[in-house]
Amino acid sequence: MSSRMLVDPAAAPHHQRARGRAELSLVAAPGGARIAHLYQSAPLRVLFPDADPEEPKQAALVNVAGGLAGGDSLDSVLTLGAGAQFTATTPAAEKIYRSLSPRTEIATSLDLGEAATCEWLPQETILFDGARLRRRLDITLAPGARLLAAEMLVLGRAARGEVFRSGFLHDRWQIRREGRLLWVDALRLQPEALAHRFTLDGAGAMATLVLAMPEVASHRDLARELAQGGAGLVAPGLLVARWLGAAGVVRQGLGAAIMALRAQALGLPPRLPRLWRT
Repeated sequence: MSSRMLVDPAAAPHHQRARGRAELSLVAAPGGARIAHLYQSAPLRVLFPDADPEEPKQAALVNVAGGLAGGDSLDSVLTLGAGAQFTATTPAAEKIYRSLSPRTEIATSLDLGEAATCEWLPQETILFDGARLRRRLDITLAPGARLLAAEMLVLGRAARGEVFRSGFLHDRWQIRREGRLLWVDALRLQPEALAHRFTLDGAGAMATLVLAMPEVASHRDLARELAQGGAGLVAPGLLVARWLGAAGVVRQGLGAAIMALRAQALGLPPRLPRLWRT
């Protein structure tokens, strides 16, 4: 009697996924800050370009993979010690590719110590048609901490005339000061809502800017002017401004607001980070 070897059916293939992580801690030092801790794992890298004169220390978070597919994730943790000054940005737009099912995950945590000053100024995130993105930004502020943060989303590759017709987006901000919830905002978007006049009304891009500091009320009028009325105080010490429209118009409006508010509120030069300009 002959015997036969039983072979299990081949398992379904598992695609390789990117799991990038960056941890950066800084403490106050002459010139703004010095690195106390740095950890990074591919495809996420932290680079430190030379800052322009009168600028605080800067870092660029770089996704060396060039874009994110479904199932990929990036996790960034930034901690500033008391009195530290720092600017974080990205060298280019982040691209979220079409996904058949899994979601791309982006999580960022900012923890600002007492009297620390942080700018979180990544360039825009572009959602390809069919992209599925879940993104969250968690911010913790100690007494006297100052924050200027901005995020921009482009719905489809505007230069190619692409429209975001299918996919998924869940975008959430959460800000706490001294352990108390100050503001939480979440957007859950299905493409069929893009054209509705009570949602995005066909806009190709949107941006949110947050300015958090004890004396923020004195900058409300400037923010409202820059955002054409789309700005206001949503909590004590917290100002939020928003833009909605074509990608180029939104980027121009957001950039002008960053330059004006960093000069008036933070006492920094009225210019965008060098990587935005090169």
